[in-house]
Amino acid sequence: MKRKAILCVDDEKPILESLKEQITNNLDSQYLVEIAESSDEAWEVIEELVEDGIGILIIVSDWLMPGMKGDEFLIKVHEQYPQIYTVLLTGQADEKAVLNAKENANLFKYLTKPWKEEQLIDIIKTAYDETSNTMRG
Repeated sequence: MKRKAILCVDDEKPILESLKEQITNNLDSQYLVEIAESSDEAWEVIEELVEDGIGILIIVSDWLMPGMKGDEFLIKVHEQYPQIYTVLLTGQADEKAVLNAKENANLFKYLTKPWKEEQLIDIIKTAYDETSNTMRG
């Protein structure tokens, strides 16, 4: 099976570094972990991964970012890449934004900051298991 990527999007570098470290430490080198500090940068990463033939398993995105909010970004991702699992990670999203992402981005999970490392890893493993089961079925 080809290697999958996980993309983390947040305008705070320490958050991105923490996410990347937790994923890498818990899931070994099973995934390519990419980070982006904005939705624009995230689109560049997505395009590069697609060009390189690397499938994106999951995108973990903050909600409150300059420019495009996380729910809007995840909706656009879902429109182009419906197979990518989407996770909204934030301490500031209002219920309307979460509902918007659930209804229009097929939001897989919602995590609040500060998140629990075990919960993050479980979400990724569940997404992987669901993808694997879909491919078998």
